[in-house]
Amino acid sequence: MKCPRCESTSYHKNGRRNDKQNYLCKNCGKQFLEPALSHSLETDLLTNSNGHTKVSTAEATEISLVKNLPEEKITEKSLGSFSLTLAEQLLQTILSPGWLESAAFSQFIQKIKQKTEIKHQLETEISLLLLDAENLKLDVNSELLLASVCKYPLQFKMAFANWKNPSIGKQDIELYNRGYQLVHVPEGKDSADAKMIAFGACVSRSYPTVKEILVCSNDGILIHLCNQLQNQGLIVYWVRRQGQTLHIENRNIGKLTHYSLAMATEVPSLEKVVEQIQDLIKNEQDLINTRLYRLTTIASLFQERSNINNKSNPKQPEIEENIPIIDNSSAQSIQEEKEDFAKITNGKKLDKLLLKIIQDIQTQSPQTKLSVSKLGSELRKITGESPNSIIKKLKLGSNFTKYLESSPTFTLKASGKEYEVMPLLSE
Repeated sequence: MKCPRCESTSYHKNGRRNDKQNYLCKNCGKQFLEPALSHSLETDLLTNSNGHTKVSTAEATEISLVKNLPEEKITEKSLGSFSLTLAEQLLQTILSPGWLESAAFSQFIQKIKQKTEIKHQLETEISLLLLDAENLKLDVNSELLLASVCKYPLQFKMAFANWKNPSIGKQDIELYNRGYQLVHVPEGKDSADAKMIAFGACVSRSYPTVKEILVCSNDGILIHLCNQLQNQGLIVYWVRRQGQTLHIENRNIGKLTHYSLAMATEVPSLEKVVEQIQDLIKNEQDLINTRLYRLTTIASLFQERSNINNKSNPKQPEIEENIPIIDNSSAQSIQEEKEDFAKITNGKKLDKLLLKIIQDIQTQSPQTKLSVSKLGSELRKITGESPNSIIKKLKLGSNFTKYLESSPTFTLKASGKEYEVMPLLSE
């Protein structure tokens, strides 16, 4: 008999398994059972060896398979043919419809699935949380945040403390209900920290599939635990709390994240704060520019009215080409429309104001072609707002031009790069 691994004949007995003698190879340490041959068959085989050469187990097995063959010269070819025939019969039995539908086959498949699931569970990479419950408290929301930080699922949670200490209160019951494994330590300074460090030294042995560890404690001594876990090739997060802010430090890459417990949100970084301040400054600048534009419009209207009333004044304001001068009555009418603009709540009232502007311009200069941009400028002088913002405020479309195209009150005619606005209905 030889060792099935190294074929060494140096072995000794090593107990029994399933009522069979177990052997231990002295050469490679492989354990194996005695050959599955009856004593009488082994005796016959050894007797037929002429007392000179012992027959090996493999040879004895082949002889037992060919014992019932016809008495003729047994050659290597006949042994190969017999093995092929035996394999074909075995395959036919296994692949037969009766075997595939049998209960034995179903049990066989079920056992394979169970072993596969167990192997998958053992190979699944996980995260683990270690909590020093004596100086840091984690509520459910904070725990969910920490779980979201990890790349792997948070499967195990352990809390270390002297649970007999009255200051702990009912924290042990709460943590136990949330799935924590409670580890009790004796009374003494830094007992919980020492226990956590001792556990971290052999965490890979107890949890071979762990890849990430959350070390939750405010004690600086646990930096030794973090370094030890990093040396084991693990991703380590050091979680500390300061007031209502949770600090999460990825020790492997040096990334530090802050989480506000009061606001239940992540505290933005300095770059994000600067961007938000810049957005606020830009919005304020836009508001200031809008107000300055309104003041400029009012000053222009005042200057126009002053020039109309005092024609003897040699200094006339510069008038944009093709834009007529609005007389006193028209300016007063437009001013009344401006005062009523706050009452405009739909497109019908807006169309009425636009028609009024077009009619006043055509009255002063019938040959003037009014473009979309010029109409928008006149509307902005009256309202103090851009036409696009008015359209969006009234929810009439995306911009002023598209509103005029879709309106049944106006029509647009292409004129070079501009569109000329013409009313379809008269007010």
